[in-house]
Amino acid sequence: MSKLQADLPKTLTAALVLVLCTAAMATAEEADRRALFGDLHVHTRYSFDAFIFGTRTTPDDAYEFAKGKAIEHPGGFDLQLDRPLDFLAVTDHANYLGMLEAMSQPDHPLSKLDRAADFTQARTIAEKRHAFRSGAYVREHRDVDVIRSAWKRTVEAAERHNDPGTFTAFSAYEYTSGRDGGNLHRNVIFRDSSVPDYPFGRLDSANPEDLWAWMDGLRSQGIEALAIPHNSNGSDGHMFQLVNFAGEPIDAAYAETRMRNEPLVEVTQVKGTSDTHPFLSPNDEWADFEIMPYRIAQWNKSRPRGSYVRNAYQRGLKLQAERGANPYRFGLVGASDTHNGGASLDESDFVAKVGILDATAELRGSVPLVADEGVTAYNDTYYKTWSASGLAGVWAEENTRDSIYGAFRRKETFATSGPRIVVRFFAGVYPDDLAGRDDAVEVAYAEGVPMGGELPAGSDGAAAPSFLVWALQDPLGTPLQRVQVIKGWSEGGLAMEQVFDVACSDGGVPDPETHRCPDNGAAVDLSDCSITPDKGASELVALWRDPDFEAGQHAFYYLRALENPTCRWSTWDAVKAGVAPRAELPATIQERAWSSPIWVGGPPTR
Repeated sequence: MSKLQADLPKTLTAALVLVLCTAAMATAEEADRRALFGDLHVHTRYSFDAFIFGTRTTPDDAYEFAKGKAIEHPGGFDLQLDRPLDFLAVTDHANYLGMLEAMSQPDHPLSKLDRAADFTQARTIAEKRHAFRSGAYVREHRDVDVIRSAWKRTVEAAERHNDPGTFTAFSAYEYTSGRDGGNLHRNVIFRDSSVPDYPFGRLDSANPEDLWAWMDGLRSQGIEALAIPHNSNGSDGHMFQLVNFAGEPIDAAYAETRMRNEPLVEVTQVKGTSDTHPFLSPNDEWADFEIMPYRIAQWNKSRPRGSYVRNAYQRGLKLQAERGANPYRFGLVGASDTHNGGASLDESDFVAKVGILDATAELRGSVPLVADEGVTAYNDTYYKTWSASGLAGVWAEENTRDSIYGAFRRKETFATSGPRIVVRFFAGVYPDDLAGRDDAVEVAYAEGVPMGGELPAGSDGAAAPSFLVWALQDPLGTPLQRVQVIKGWSEGGLAMEQVFDVACSDGGVPDPETHRCPDNGAAVDLSDCSITPDKGASELVALWRDPDFEAGQHAFYYLRALENPTCRWSTWDAVKAGVAPRAELPATIQERAWSSPIWVGGPPTR
């Protein structure tokens, strides 16, 4: 017994021992967390648009697909993952949930509506979409019983497929709102089997703040849920504004309410990546990645400011400095947003997301509709800007609802553009040899915070925190080229950022002036999509300190891991068709993973 313990009263000594043991157990449990991958954004036949696109898969089919079974694509071919996922949420639209399926059944009362024939007898997809969206009759004839029944079946499917320790199925749905053509969609994920009997949708209110109030009301009844905004890239600046829905300045109450209900944001999916935009990050050479520049389902451009997550983080720091409130401390996840019941996330086997509308390379705009006698004509579609993305990663103790949902809440989450790249990110005052130690993870948790956490502001002259960065290649994927740390802060009301390469493959070392790794020489042969062999790393790890650290400065840091270049899906389509890749599309991409940020300068999270 130490002298300190000997000098304490017995009851206090026992209490101290209990605290120390509890802390040690917590650290051991944290260090034993493992990376799990899943998709929190999947549509089936119960979504009105998926049904129009020809999708007939059910929530049961979607869960079976996630567990490794094949399903039939609306185009008539099979879809199957190369390995199962660990968790999934079916997120059909709350608006008109199950109604088109019911309307198409001759014996269902909905099929007898005067205007139901406008949909059931329409000859083309365009006519079907117009029939469903063209009139107030869909609001007037919104069948609450049909929606409630479809929701009940959705929940029952999640309960059937949830298998603690093996596979986690979450009950969920999509809240599909918007404003002035800008996307304000969210997926609502329930922690466990306690769910409401009816999903709150846009026809209840288009104001997301009303959704949060509804969720707070559920929480008071013991029903726990969180919402995940998605496709902010298509929001036309509305997703991450400096004012609330009514146009009033954001205050602390708004920030607290939003963070309580929306701790995560979806940063990548089939309709593009929402990390950042070249306009917002001109000094980030990797910012121009799978940019979908339009508002959702239209050709109108979406304004970048207020639409991208890195910019939201910067705006959050600005709001914190000016008003003492930051509503944008999101963790990151990726998802697919497939409307086929199952996603194709491999660039070499991508079939996009909207059923029969983009089931072929010609429809996706990657292969010419006409290519003879010197004439080349492509389908002019925004599908060409879509992406074979993405996945959510979590660090969880076990594959259960409670454990994975706990990771969501503490934001120990990461996103990938499709590959199962594993990343870890910690910050603290760490020993210089931490990256090479066998107990690095235990020390990182015990003496710092993981991704999603916050470090308190240091006093003037305080040492810069160390960041432990780690990335592991997808075992079925492409080697890693580099790992970066992205820093953002607000200075004089201006959004600032810098990208640091911190770990290089092939023996490279970041240049101290440019903070860039040397080019590792990895290249792609566009004739067959083969890549340079023996380039890149299976694992990259480093302990890094910010050379420009200022004690007391509020900043965020997050990790980005980049693979070697590979063919984009559109190039794969062209190679398979024996034609040249479409010149206006990127021929290659660098698949990547993003950690949730760590905020430095805020209150501690532990």
